[in-house]
Amino acid sequence: MLSRLSFLSPYGLWFLFALPGGLMLGTALTSDDPRIFHELVHPSGEFSARFLIVAMMATPLAMLLRGWRGPIWLKKNRRYLGVASFGYAALHTLFYVIDKGSMAGVINEVSRFYIWTGWIAFVIFVPLAVTSTDYFVRIMGPWWKTLQRWTYGAAILTLLHWAALHNWEHPTSAIVHFLPLTLLEAYRVWYWYIKPKARAVAG
Repeated sequence: MLSRLSFLSPYGLWFLFALPGGLMLGTALTSDDPRIFHELVHPSGEFSARFLIVAMMATPLAMLLRGWRGPIWLKKNRRYLGVASFGYAALHTLFYVIDKGSMAGVINEVSRFYIWTGWIAFVIFVPLAVTSTDYFVRIMGPWWKTLQRWTYGAAILTLLHWAALHNWEHPTSAIVHFLPLTLLEAYRVWYWYIKPKARAVAG
């Protein structure tokens, strides 16, 4: 199914990825509901997390399903997915700040676990998104991959940010979303580190 999207140009992909965000912005700007920004905080954050998860699943899926076109398409477009994740994280942050009404309202909540984990994840996202172009890949050389590994930290913080909402009352949704990625990353660790050591011992 994913491979069928290969006919889309990068501009077509951007339009597709941006469509839910555009609808959210349109709703926010035209709604008479005084709580509209509060209501949009969560769905915008979920879209950010979903794009992040799919982008990170690309490599382990390609390892597990060798030759399948879906994972190949994901690997080819994972930078687009990552930038889309940042875009929705920025939208999520914007809705949150507007909902609080003032910087004082934002600062008063920073000490809460689910808030500061979200802020740190967003701060990590910024350099990852800024350096996502081919230009930075060229000029940074091996440092580019080193920087991109911070994505794992951002993912863990995003999981904690989501799961800890409302004093950990409903962490199930966050866990269900991140579980496939966790299993795939566990497979990746097994494939690259545990499996070779087991073979060496057996040999």
